[in-house]
Amino acid sequence: MSRLGKLPVEIPTGVTANITGGQVSVKGPKGELSFDAPACVRLKQEDNAITVEMADSTKFAKAMYGTARARIKNMVHGVTQGFSKNLELVGVGYRAQMQGTDLKLSLGFSHDVIYTPREGVKIATPKPTEITIEGADAQTVGQTAAEIREFRPPEPYKGKGVKYSDEYVRRKEGKKK
Repeated sequence: MSRLGKLPVEIPTGVTANITGGQVSVKGPKGELSFDAPACVRLKQEDNAITVEMADSTKFAKAMYGTARARIKNMVHGVTQGFSKNLELVGVGYRAQMQGTDLKLSLGFSHDVIYTPREGVKIATPKPTEITIEGADAQTVGQTAAEIREFRPPEPYKGKGVKYSDEYVRRKEGKKK
């Protein structure tokens, strides 16, 4: 059973949380998020905290118990501080720029790649070789970063491609004569 699932999720000032049935909605300065909890999990709101309990002791309930608490904690963090991912473009001629709300990528193809971001996600290019993705929902920020990285993942010989800023690309040795 999850030990973290037992801990209550604190609701900071400036954030409102509502529980209606099995749905939790959290509203804060960065936006509004909602989550449908599974039926095997019971939610309670007391003072400025939300606690998660198991409704029954099945294997699925034990798995969803900690997951539901983590999702609620991420929602509270997202509407207060937000989430961000940073990508780097490595390679000669690889660059990114904003075209309105779309992202235009030059990745060595015969054409430029145009990426339209999901709703609730802001993309910025502080440098031509850096991309910053920000939003309130951790899942959409991560999915957007993964989709952009998928256009040209880093290759192991020269390290060229789109990579996360904290990612280590394991390099291989080339051919020998």
